[in-house]
Amino acid sequence: MSRRVVVVNAGVSAASSTRLLAEQLAGAVTAAVSARGESVDIEYIDVASLAGDLATAVTSGVMSPKVRAAQDLIAEADGLIVATPVFAASYSGIFKMFFDVLDPDALTGVPVLAAATAGTARHSLVIDHAIRPLLAYLRADVLPTGTFAATEDFGSPELSGRISRAGAELAARLVASGSVAGFGGPTDVGAAPRRSGSTTDLGPVTDFATLLQGHTGD
Repeated sequence: MSRRVVVVNAGVSAASSTRLLAEQLAGAVTAAVSARGESVDIEYIDVASLAGDLATAVTSGVMSPKVRAAQDLIAEADGLIVATPVFAASYSGIFKMFFDVLDPDALTGVPVLAAATAGTARHSLVIDHAIRPLLAYLRADVLPTGTFAATEDFGSPELSGRISRAGAELAARLVASGSVAGFGGPTDVGAAPRRSGSTTDLGPVTDFATLLQGHTGD
């Protein structure tokens, strides 16, 4: 079964560094999922092309067909990559507007890779102080490795390593990486709970006292 990953790119031009970083992350996810013997479909939402529609949606509540199509992509996604340029020490306005018009439950339990670009490394904490709290508020499963790239980082081994690590983390959420026996049946390691209405299926749970029965010690 193929997984679907949606890339939310808030870069303001087709050849932006934000789009480049998003594409590199998508490539890392594809490689990591393929290495596990599975496949993934990558789809892009370029938020800049929706700027006027998003402004209308925020101010009037009227969703254009383009905005609704983007919302549908998010609703069907198994995972997300979100990338924004840094404006005024935070995410861009159109990035925030995009998440403002989503259904409040659209990201519940969804694994998300967060990424950002800037002209200088001084903004390297933007993922932790701005993007991660926004996604956590929406109850997304924000992955540990955030990927920040200043202009001078592109092409460096350090950035390539962070991209590979982030891609592997999302792949681990998308594809079963093994099983743990003896805790009420096999459980996927690294797999995120799936959305199902307003609840998630966490699988069977065995009482801790039951696990200790018959244990005689060393």
